[in-house]
Amino acid sequence: MPHTDSADLAALTAELRALEERLLDPAVRAQPGEVAALLAPEFTEFSANGWIVDKATIVNALASEPPRVARQARGFKVRPLGPDAALTTWRVKRDDGIETLRSSVWQRRDGRWLMVFHQGTRAAQDDEGTS
Repeated sequence: MPHTDSADLAALTAELRALEERLLDPAVRAQPGEVAALLAPEFTEFSANGWIVDKATIVNALASEPPRVARQARGFKVRPLGPDAALTTWRVKRDDGIETLRSSVWQRRDGRWLMVFHQGTRAAQDDEGTS
């Protein structure tokens, strides 16, 4: 893992958390251009229901979601993977009450962060490792 001082890590954490929370915002999710701008062209997601999803599929799926309350990320952590890459891990409670563990790989390209991979996994009932 690259050396990152606490101030740099705090700034990176704040920046990536803001991007993740944009993707949780129903107003952003309803705008295909907004979502597409946050995802790398080769984006892939392993969804909590077991599907493998590409960028076009997730952009279209999010745009067609029914209105809902914004979800809140908890236990948000960032692990730098290099000077221009990072892993985020966190958890969220879905509308149906199910807790999911989330992880994303972000890459900085041309001065902006793009998500290249995301995974959602159903959390065990007693799992508080990321809370």
